[in-house]
Amino acid sequence: QVQLVESGGGLVQAGGSLRLSCAASGGTFSSYAMGWFRQNPGKEREFVACISRSGGSTNYAGSVKGRFTISRDNFKNTVYLQMNKMNAEDTAAYYCAASIRYSGGIYYTYEYDYWGQGTQVTVSS
Repeated sequence: QVQLVESGGGLVQAGGSLRLSCAASGGTFSSYAMGWFRQNPGKEREFVACISRSGGSTNYAGSVKGRFTISRDNFKNTVYLQMNKMNAEDTAAYYCAASIRYSGGIYYTYEYDYWGQGTQVTVSS
């Protein structure tokens, strides 16, 4: 069983930056494609970014492309989400997820097998 624990959330002013981390345990991290999603109350969980098993391929939602960067360290079993130039629309609970079935380029929640508990990000305007 894979456990995922997010950290790094908090309150940031518009235009600021945050870096989220997601530490994985209980499996072979380098065999999982990883993704970040976000969700607000009453709304569906939406795709933010994903990264392939090796880290060689990344994909982003249009709303964050050019501002957010996903990366991973397979030695530290950790995936990161660097968020820059943040705005109020980035406010949400952020979740990391792992997929054992796909190697990368995965955008839908059903394609992921394991989820973290989430970390709240609030951007003040």
